[in-house]
Amino acid sequence: MKIHAAVARAPHMPFSLERLDLEEPREGEILVRVVATGVCHTDIVMRDQHLPVPQPVVLGHEGAGIVERVGPGVAKVTPGDHVVMTFNSCGHCPSCNDHEETYCHEFFPRNFFGARADGSSGLSCEGERIHGNIFGQSSFASHALCHERNIVKVPKDADLALLGPLACGIQTGAGAVMNALDVEPGKILAVFGMGSVGLAAVMAARIVGASRIIAVDVNETRLALAAQLGATDIVNGKGSDAVAAIMALTGAGVDYSIDASGVPAVIDQCVRVLAPRGTCGIVGASPHGATLTLDLTHILSGGRRVRGIVEGDSNPDVLIPLLIDLHRQGRFPFDRLVSFYDFADINQAVEDSERGIVLKPIVRQPAA
Repeated sequence: MKIHAAVARAPHMPFSLERLDLEEPREGEILVRVVATGVCHTDIVMRDQHLPVPQPVVLGHEGAGIVERVGPGVAKVTPGDHVVMTFNSCGHCPSCNDHEETYCHEFFPRNFFGARADGSSGLSCEGERIHGNIFGQSSFASHALCHERNIVKVPKDADLALLGPLACGIQTGAGAVMNALDVEPGKILAVFGMGSVGLAAVMAARIVGASRIIAVDVNETRLALAAQLGATDIVNGKGSDAVAAIMALTGAGVDYSIDASGVPAVIDQCVRVLAPRGTCGIVGASPHGATLTLDLTHILSGGRRVRGIVEGDSNPDVLIPLLIDLHRQGRFPFDRLVSFYDFADINQAVEDSERGIVLKPIVRQPAA
């Protein structure tokens, strides 16, 4: 079938809007008509080859849409179901067997290699291979092929145009608090970086009952929004020593910290503000090969921990419906983070995101 898609053909260059051929769904695959897709920083990282994703490629990994057809063997959804497309996993490695799919041993091949597990791609353009299957979907397109393992059925009365970011960015921030760190009521959390991931963490921390939620950024507008969404304290790292400010607020430091920046110097600050037995979770994407230097005595002497967190340690079939329900209750207003664009304006959405004009762009496909 013919579809419309945004193709990344060269680093740091705009996406090319093209008409492509998409194969029919194979065994275990699901054809989804995309309603809308969130634009994530990881899409930009892949476009610009900071992660070595093959090009030309259709990116997009925060898709939401409606099932049109299913391949043989699919039982999870049927045509007409509303779905969110999230990360892919293999289903048979030790991590998947332990229900820890975010640490699938094949996470990179299944999500970043631009091909199915057998090396094929369902996308082409006049005989030219176009890499697809990014995060098991490649949803910067009017239609996407995904898989049972990376599809989440959602209520039909939920606003599909809004739901895509729950697949990655929002899920990552909320899941870091609710799942990975399991922040306990009455504890203190500091979140560094008030993009959509960090702000999702702030909202989740309020839900779980953290007594103090410290938001750190260099952008006063984002800090003001953090305060509206649940932060009890804000620290502008541009005009002050963030570590000193947090220690002055807390005395002994924080029980948990989250880095949503991916900047090694900021991650160091995240670790330095930990109280004894505190845990730092790293969720921000750093450039490939980036390294981190830490004060080992500080970590050892206080029993402090540093851990990476992928996709918020999420079971998407559980977390995404939970976040939708919390949003309906008015307790998780992630809609305040998003800005909508027509799909034809995807390059403007990316540019606005890179410039910090918007927090979470969502590109919407024309109505069917």
